[in-house]
Amino acid sequence: MHKLVVRNANLVDGTGAPARRADLAVGHDGLVAEISTEPGVIGPGETEIDAEGRLVTPGWVDVHTHYDGQATWDPELSPSSWHGVTTTVFGNCGVGFAPAKAEQREWLIQLMEGVEDIPGSALAEGIDWQWETFPEYLDALAKMPRVMDIATQVPHGSVRAYVMGDRGARNEPATAEDLEQMAAIVEEGIRAGALGFSSSRTKLHLALDGEPVPGTFAGAEEMIALGRAVAAAGGGVVEVASDIGLGGLEGDFSQDIDWMRTLAAEHGLTVTYALTQADREPEQWRELLDISSAPIDGPGRVLAQVAGRPGGLLFGWETSLHPFKMHPTYLALADSPIAERLVELLKPEVKAAILAEATTFTGRFNYDVAHGFHKMYPLGEMPEYEPDAAHCVEALAAAAGQDPYEFCYDVLCSNEGRGLIYFPLTDYSQRSHNPTFERLNHHGAFLSLSDGGAHCRLICDASTPTYLLTHWTRDRTRGPRIPLEEAVKLQTHDTAAVYGLSDRGTLEVGKKGDLNVIDYDALRLESPRMVYDLPTGAPRLLQDVHGYVATVVSGEVTWRDGRPTGARPGVLVRGRR
Repeated sequence: MHKLVVRNANLVDGTGAPARRADLAVGHDGLVAEISTEPGVIGPGETEIDAEGRLVTPGWVDVHTHYDGQATWDPELSPSSWHGVTTTVFGNCGVGFAPAKAEQREWLIQLMEGVEDIPGSALAEGIDWQWETFPEYLDALAKMPRVMDIATQVPHGSVRAYVMGDRGARNEPATAEDLEQMAAIVEEGIRAGALGFSSSRTKLHLALDGEPVPGTFAGAEEMIALGRAVAAAGGGVVEVASDIGLGGLEGDFSQDIDWMRTLAAEHGLTVTYALTQADREPEQWRELLDISSAPIDGPGRVLAQVAGRPGGLLFGWETSLHPFKMHPTYLALADSPIAERLVELLKPEVKAAILAEATTFTGRFNYDVAHGFHKMYPLGEMPEYEPDAAHCVEALAAAAGQDPYEFCYDVLCSNEGRGLIYFPLTDYSQRSHNPTFERLNHHGAFLSLSDGGAHCRLICDASTPTYLLTHWTRDRTRGPRIPLEEAVKLQTHDTAAVYGLSDRGTLEVGKKGDLNVIDYDALRLESPRMVYDLPTGAPRLLQDVHGYVATVVSGEVTWRDGRPTGARPGVLVRGRR
């Protein structure tokens, strides 16, 4: 008897092959045992799911999340698990919590809070520090059963601080001895099971103390030495957060392509970097993608990480940014509990006072936050992430004969003070997803950047795996859609292949029995909402979803009709497959 049998499925297997009607069985080893297009051929299962009229896909493999801390206390890893993710990779962008000396723990927390907007109080309360070295961190992760498989990478920031102390934290140049010690730690981490090494090259990634992530300005010699350590341990991914799309080739990032291609060619590594579209230079991404994806004389490759939808900041009274955040009258209310704050904000005299004031925001980015109404869109109860230009706050206010500041204020006060405004920071310079469509279909790029677990109070893009189906394959009207089979392949086979996880990502005999059963016609996203359920009651944005009938990991049903079953078959993935 099989462990699980799914019958009458509309099977999209992740290979890109056309959908077909089939039955599927998972054995007690957690692997796909049989697939048959003829009914009745497959015998009974201990658990059976009738998928008549349902879409069945591999489980999503999300390779850009930040559950480094949350994974130590949360076996459900929400919200990613709500959206059909069955394998996740964290340790991205050069930040993480290992290796870590005891006296560096608080510093690593404030680094993660500054870079990824994860409340430091929640991290301090939630993390049970059972490690110092990176292998010990993996051992600690492996102890907890969970609803999905997890994997991680060795973060540059932690390694640099561990070896160099304050010199590393302040981004001082590494000595030959420093490089030798850092390389040894990276090699040790890869041999222990890390899938790669990550670094940050963006000046926007700052710790709470204002310092850039350690490694931001590391020279080619350092990056090549640490990449060489990955290769020496058996290979893997070198992942880099970049400034591309956030204001040009900051920090001579164009020169970074040289060492990336060197690592790929000479050491057989996959090197990835974040690529987005900048408003200031909206065509630059094409130039860089052409350079990075040019043929390499060697076994490796350089790939761009691209998002499935614009990096969307959400402005609301409960989020960490909105146009009135730095108005003096609002500042006097900002520290009060949200319920009390809303009572005040809804008073006509308070509204009038806030609207009459000028913001104290400074800097180009903050100017856009306070005044960029051409880039702000009311999100609504049925969130629209590809809004027409006519639906921006500036245009809607003009059509209503209203001042855009007042219009914006009223949107934030709607839905009992939970109204949200969508501000696409990147990838929306042309007010269309068409450039995103190009990137998703480019041979030198792959789907990434969902940032699950991060930016808790400002961004809620962990639902991107669901959005790839709802918007890109079904609902889009403003440009070409992505075929269903290709959209599934993008976030299963393709993402798994980048990280060397060849045991999953497709539903084929002998592959891992991770899958989703989906009511495709009913699949939909709700508007994000702020909850206060992190340790210490810290806030985070979550986005509910409807339409996942079941999510399965290694043949065990972990979610059924949006509810956890209590099954926790997920494990730590050690090393490439």
